[in-house]
Amino acid sequence: MEQIIKPTDYHTHTISVLVENKFGVLSRVAGLFSGRGYNIHSLNVAPCEDTRFSRMTIDVNEHREKLDQVIKQLSKLVNVVEVTDFRAVPTVYREIVLMRVKFGEKKQEILELCNIFGARVLDATRESLTIEISGGEFRLARFLNLMQDYDVTMITRSGKIAVVKPRS
Repeated sequence: MEQIIKPTDYHTHTISVLVENKFGVLSRVAGLFSGRGYNIHSLNVAPCEDTRFSRMTIDVNEHREKLDQVIKQLSKLVNVVEVTDFRAVPTVYREIVLMRVKFGEKKQEILELCNIFGARVLDATRESLTIEISGGEFRLARFLNLMQDYDVTMITRSGKIAVVKPRS
């Protein structure tokens, strides 16, 4: 299995793009990034509180100047309603990871790690466990790094989602 990247190995910036829920919008947004050589670390898209719109949460591996340019260009795209730069506001971030691990003789060790990190076992067979964990990037990185000691056969991640913290 390839080595899991630690959060300290890269620096990403998160932006949210509220778009009209119309055919081709995702393609235009992705095209803006690929056409200019920008690297997307993660992309999450789903309908939001108003079903006429979807919210894209995009993690971008770029320098501040390039990110400022991306935000300006996104704001000009057809069907883009609003772009939020999470660098400028207090934000709550989360990501979900699903993983399958063969446990052999180490089932109890894996279950103890799950308990410590608040991960849940979603499915179990005689040979493997399917585990779900959610949280911030550092918590997930610590859990995934510890799980490298076991026979992890599959990992899938949701990508980061985020909301602005309300003012108290």
